Amino acid sequence: MNISLKKGKKKCPLLTRLRNSFGLNAYKFELFKLIGLLWILFVFTFFMEVLNIANKEKDLFVNEQIRAKEVMVIGPNGEKLGIKPIKDALTLASYAGFDLVLISPTATPQVCKIMDYNKYKYENKKKQKENLKKQRESNLEIKEYRLSVTIDVHDFNTRVVNSTKYLEKGHRVKVSIRFKGREMAHPELGKNVLLRFAETLSSVAVIEQQPVLEGRVMAMMLAPKKEK
Repeated sequence: MNISLKKGKKKCPLLTRLRNSFGLNAYKFELFKLIGLLWILFVFTFFMEVLNIANKEKDLFVNEQIRAKEVMVIGPNGEKLGIKPIKDALTLASYAGFDLVLISPTATPQVCKIMDYNKYKYENKKKQKENLKKQRESNLEIKEYRLSVTIDVHDFNTRVVNSTKYLEKGHRVKVSIRFKGREMAHPELGKNVLLRFAETLSSVAVIEQQPVLEGRVMAMMLAPKKEK
């Protein structure tokens, strides 16, 4: 006779006492645990981000902070000056009026460069800001709105309102008109509609690209107006 014993799910005594102390039913207790896990995940992510920023902004070792006995020295213009005792390397940097900066601590021997460290940090921060600006610009969307030569006032104003929202968020707006049939005989009518659209948005936008006709489509690009 085979007797199979089913093992019950072990309960954590601490969680059980916590559940009883708050008087939570099973559903509320599971929800409570889920919120707790999400909070722990949020705190962990936050501290990891802080640690990452701190590592990025960590300064390099400079001058007397360098503990190596010998280092490979790179001159201010990138020329190799050879392996030098740390005292000689510091003397070279001092005579040049610059700092001795450890740029490759994992190399053998460690590599140091003679440079103006304050200028280096300034240019590095400036470069990081420019890269961040380019990244933000690349993430911006281009919203396209279609108009027509015979567009009515209501549709025109609706597109103006929607375009304003996107432009105020920093996005660019592409406005186009597709000419139908005999409308191709008078493309200036479509151009007038596009320019009127741009004029209506002149408080929040500037024309980045004037109306251009390609085939049956005339398009114009609007960019957010920069604050002075």
